[in-house]
Amino acid sequence: MNVLKSLIVWLCFIPVAVLNGGLREYVLAKAIGEEWALPVSGAILSVCVFLITKLLLPRIARVSSSKDCWAIGGCWLVLTIAFEFAAGLAGDDAPTDLIAAYNPLTGNLWLLVLATTLLSPIIVKHLSGNDY
Repeated sequence: MNVLKSLIVWLCFIPVAVLNGGLREYVLAKAIGEEWALPVSGAILSVCVFLITKLLLPRIARVSSSKDCWAIGGCWLVLTIAFEFAAGLAGDDAPTDLIAAYNPLTGNLWLLVLATTLLSPIIVKHLSGNDY
C-alpha cells in the first residue's frame, strides 16, 4: 500500500520537471548558454526531486523498512523512464535523441535525476533516523 500512496509524491515530480524544462529553455539557456543550461537544469531537478521526497513522502506513506523504500524508489524510477519515453515519443522526439539523454558526456545529467529518483526514499529514511 505504501508504494501506491507514494505515487502521489511521484506525480508531484511531473509539473516540477516541466517547469524545470521551461526554466532551462527560456531562462538558463539565455543567461548561461545552452552548454551549461543542461547540466545546471539536471542538478536543479535532482535537488527538487529530493526535496519533494523529503517534504511529502513521510507525510503520505508510512514507510517502516528499507525494503519499502527500495520498492518505492524502483517504482518511481520505472515510472519516470516510461513517462520520459512516452512524452518524448508523443512530442515527436526520435528514440535516438531520448537514448542520448543517458550519456553524461553530452552534459545531460539525466542519469543523476534517475539516481536521485531511485535513492531519495532510502536517503530520506536514513536521514530521518527512524520510520516515517
